[in-house]
Formats: sequence, structure tokens, C-alpha cells
Amino acid sequence: MTTEITTATYTVTGMTCGHCAASVTEEISEIAGVEDVDVVVETGAVTVTSAAPLDESAVRAAVEEAGYALA
Repeated sequence: MTTEITTATYTVTGMTCGHCAASVTEEISEIAGVEDVDVVVETGAVTVTSAAPLDESAVRAAVEEAGYALA
């Protein structure tokens, strides 16, 4: 069985510091299949590497749980 690694980039609004990035990273990391989360606070870019494509609603829910919003 081969695993196809998927990378998706989202824009998250409202982050201003490293703590914000850590909160978003922690919540997104809890989604099943997520292998890596890279956050750039200055641009709001959140790149998620996962074992399979993620449902955007799951990412949106995780971001909202952290207190932010997808753009």
C-alpha cells in the first residue's frame, strides 16, 4: 500500500505571535493523518502536510478551536 503525501496551504487570519502559531499548529496537528504543520505568522500562511487530502471543514474547525479563522 502506498501513501500519497498531500500538502495544502491555508491562510489564517488573526495570528500575531509565536503563541498564536503554536495554538493553530497544536489544533491542526490533532486532525487524523496530519504529519506536519508549518505556520508563518507574518503572512498567515499555514502549510499542512498529511497522509491524505484533508477535509477543509476539519481544518476550519481546528483553526476556529484555536481562536482564529480561515481567510
